Amino acid sequence: MNDRESSEAEGVDFPRFQVGAPPQHLITTLLGDYWIGRPEQLPSAALVRLTEEFGVSAVAARAALSRLTRRDLLESSKIGRRTYYRLTDRAAAVLLEGRQRIMSFGLEQGAWDGRWVMAAFSISEEQRDLRHALRARLRWLGFAPLYDGLWVSPTANADSAAAVLTELEIPMATIFRAEALDLPGMRAPQEAWDFDQLRRTYEGFVAQYAPLLERVRRGAVGASEALVARTGIMDTWRTFPNHDPDLPTELLPADWPRAAARDLFVEIYDTLGPLAEFRVKQIVAEFQPELAELVAHHRTSSILALT
Repeated sequence: MNDRESSEAEGVDFPRFQVGAPPQHLITTLLGDYWIGRPEQLPSAALVRLTEEFGVSAVAARAALSRLTRRDLLESSKIGRRTYYRLTDRAAAVLLEGRQRIMSFGLEQGAWDGRWVMAAFSISEEQRDLRHALRARLRWLGFAPLYDGLWVSPTANADSAAAVLTELEIPMATIFRAEALDLPGMRAPQEAWDFDQLRRTYEGFVAQYAPLLERVRRGAVGASEALVARTGIMDTWRTFPNHDPDLPTELLPADWPRAAARDLFVEIYDTLGPLAEFRVKQIVAEFQPELAELVAHHRTSSILALT
């Protein structure tokens, strides 16, 4: 998930992810990783200090906190001259759902039944906003365009797709399940995905993070770097479900690199968790020591156990 597309599916306006972790996105990510589900609020000074670990200025961080509050992603309160923040319950619920999807992405699946879910629709060119909204929602569900008005998925839930079409009030639309016929000259449904590009993306991910994994295994990563690196690899990994809806093994080319990429992600993310948590606790303790002990990271296995 990225947060933005998850929020479009849930009606919560999360900040759009961009390279470089803009402050609003960074704050929601950090709260989601180390403060999810906590009823207590964190002092704004601690959140500002946390973002400084990522090179964000105090002015930019405070502006981001204000914007997130106006967007109902954070709730705030004041005690004396101090301001405190936490995720709203709605924002936390969406982050939890998205995180579970991210962590389950790439796991081995059972046998695919060979049937496709197809969404067929017609929207006029004048309704560009509606077209964009529908496409974003369908991608979140795991669809890709085989043709402009025919989107397909081997893994999507047909009821969820129908609910999206109904909610957006698409007048000319239908959902159906079907098996594709392997006929000469006909386009196969899996051609909705660019497998060559996907392969390059997975291999690029492994090449990018392999040196970090080696250092993690040697214990050569400190607490501050662990916090930054763990957030960075999560932000990279969370983009994959937008391009690959966990395509079944039956549709994949030989030696597909998704499993290797997932193994690398999980090892880095889980191994760096305690060090990153320690760094967050250090920073929170500078401003409110009694809250520092409530900071907690979560391993991939514990997140998956909630599904």
